[in-house]
Amino acid sequence: MYLSHMNYREVENYLQKSDTILIPVGSLENHGLHMPLGTDSLIPDHIAKLLNERSDLLIAPAINYGATDDLTGFAGTVSIGTEGLISLLRAVCDQLYNYGFRHLMILNGHGGNTAAIQAVGSHLYRKGAYLAILNWWLMAGQINPEWAGGHGGGEETAAVMAVDPGLIKKEYLNLPEGIRNDLGDDLPYGAWTSLQYKGVSVTVPRAIKDITDNGWLVHSFKGDLPTRATAEWGKEMLEATADYIADFGAHFSQTKLPPVR
Repeated sequence: MYLSHMNYREVENYLQKSDTILIPVGSLENHGLHMPLGTDSLIPDHIAKLLNERSDLLIAPAINYGATDDLTGFAGTVSIGTEGLISLLRAVCDQLYNYGFRHLMILNGHGGNTAAIQAVGSHLYRKGAYLAILNWWLMAGQINPEWAGGHGGGEETAAVMAVDPGLIKKEYLNLPEGIRNDLGDDLPYGAWTSLQYKGVSVTVPRAIKDITDNGWLVHSFKGDLPTRATAEWGKEMLEATADYIADFGAHFSQTKLPPVR
C-alpha cells in the first residue's frame, strides 16, 4: 500500500499493526546514450510496484534525486550531494519516526547514495530504530550470480527493459566507451574513478566526464555488457528481487528494537 494514497487515520491504523515502511531512493544521472537518466529511480519504483502487489508493506513516496557528483557534467544529471541527501533523508526519516515508524527500509537504486543512507541509518539506530539498506542491484546479483552487473551494463539494461523496453536506445548498445587515461599513460584508468599503478588500484575522485564521453563505464564491470540484456531476464530478476524483499521485510519487521542511546 502507498503512503501517498492514505489519509492520516489509515496511517494511524496501520501503525497499530506494523511500524515498518519502505522508501525508494534513486538518482537522476547519466547512464550512457543507451539508457535514460532516470534509470536508478525507474527500477526501484518498479520493484516497489511489484512489492505492492505481493505484500502489505507500506511504501513511501520515492526520493528521486541522489548523490552523484562524479557524473555531473553530463547534461540532465542532477546531484544533491552526500550532505544534501543526508539532510533530506534524515528529515523524512525523523518525521516518520515521530509518527511511530521504527523499522525503516530504503530500496536504493544508486551506489553513490550508500554513504548518506548509512549515516541516516546510524542516526536512527541511536534513536532506537533500524534502517535496512536494500541495494537492489547487489541483491539481484547475490540471488543469481548470472545477473550481477554494474552501472549501465547488462543488469541495469535488462531491468529497464522490464520497466519499459522503449526506454532503451538499441542503436547505442555497442557504442565504444572511449575511455581516456586522463591522468597520463603512466597512471592508466582502472575502474570508475580509480587508476592502476604497478598492479595496485588507487582511487582518485574526479569527474567521469574527464574519463569518457559516454559515461557508463561498463569496463569497470567486466563481462556485464548491455548487449546481453533481455526484457525476459529483467522481468525475472526484478520479480525475484521483489519476492526476496517481501520475505525479508516480514522478518525484519519482527526484530526487537535497539535501545535508545
